[in-house]
Amino acid sequence: MNVKRVIAWLLLAFVIFFIVTQPETSADMVRSAFRGLSNAASGFANFVTSLF
Repeated sequence: MNVKRVIAWLLLAFVIFFIVTQPETSADMVRSAFRGLSNAASGFANFVTSLF
């Protein structure tokens, strides 16, 4: 079996285990990640707008 495939399956199993055992922490992490992406997109939009 390919090493990358084994690592991918282990990572997926860990993520599922983490979500099942700590759902509130998992939800907070997802919210934080989306908030960061939103802030980055907003900053980029402000930068592009300031160029014109």
